[in-house]
Amino acid sequence: MIDNRLMTAHSIQPPFATLNPTVLLDAIESLGLHPDGRLLALNSYENRVWQIGMDDAASDNASLVVKVYRPERWSDAQILEEHAFVAEMVAAELPVVAPLSIGSATLHHHAGFRFAAYPKQGGRAPEFAEPKVLEWMGRLLARMHNVGAARPFAARDALGIETFGYEPRNWLLEHGVIPTDLESVWMDVADAALDEVEACFERAGTFTTLRLHGDCHAGNVLWTPERISPKGEYFGGPHFVDFDDARSGPAIQDLWMLLSGEPPEMTVQLAHVLRGYRLFREFNVAELQILEALRTLRLLHYSAWLARRWNDPAFPAAFPWFDTPRYWQDRILELREQIARMQEPCLVV
Repeated sequence: MIDNRLMTAHSIQPPFATLNPTVLLDAIESLGLHPDGRLLALNSYENRVWQIGMDDAASDNASLVVKVYRPERWSDAQILEEHAFVAEMVAAELPVVAPLSIGSATLHHHAGFRFAAYPKQGGRAPEFAEPKVLEWMGRLLARMHNVGAARPFAARDALGIETFGYEPRNWLLEHGVIPTDLESVWMDVADAALDEVEACFERAGTFTTLRLHGDCHAGNVLWTPERISPKGEYFGGPHFVDFDDARSGPAIQDLWMLLSGEPPEMTVQLAHVLRGYRLFREFNVAELQILEALRTLRLLHYSAWLARRWNDPAFPAAFPWFDTPRYWQDRILELREQIARMQEPCLVV
């Protein structure tokens, strides 16, 4: 069981304890909108996301998607910087789902919560195993990165060894999250992994950082069928949603999560991605040196993310295995595997 020190590190009241359907509907009505009472909770742990039916004479099924931000995670400035980044991509005609501007604002406040409203976007998860899909994703990400490179973030965090490696490692140890009999083993393996991360970054040398999606996995991409409208307009393909984790970092951060399997398989997948990417933007192959390092940092960050959210009732319910010794035994093995991966030659394309 997780040490009591973890629980005392959090506030007593869970972050969304006072968020109920009445508060949510009142928040929408405060914008001058008219919800019809239909509510559907969507899959989200970091924030709370709802599909809300709206009174609309033009459509019996009109609805909005409303995201209520986790308190104290981002500042207003950081959220608005995310919204501005997405707005730049919309202006560049990229298929991203942007928050609606209501009353000349995209970020709203009600009953101590901050929220944004989005148009409903349908679609299914993309098939990243398909060459056509990977090439299409490469083209889209290159265009997104062209926008991201236009200017830096001023308020949002950057992805780096300190923020995704040493800081979560230290937090986990300071808050007694790891079972006592496994703590020293985990610490030694985590430190060895971070040494290899440092070595990977040294081999990569200097590389450009830019504004990224930051969490580019299949769950944040919705694929719609390709079609042509009666007016001859083309529709379909990938639509990016949820830029909540947008941050500055190397371009490879948005590419490596499209890959899976063993190195020979990933090499083939990456070739498809870069075939599309290079049509719109150059790719610095030196960044391949940090691909497995970034995966390692994500693993460390993920464990700390779960621990930091443990006072939210949604987390023990969704991740019951986190509060077990087996979880940390598996993480030790996982980090050892990552150490071996980082010592191997990087992918070559």
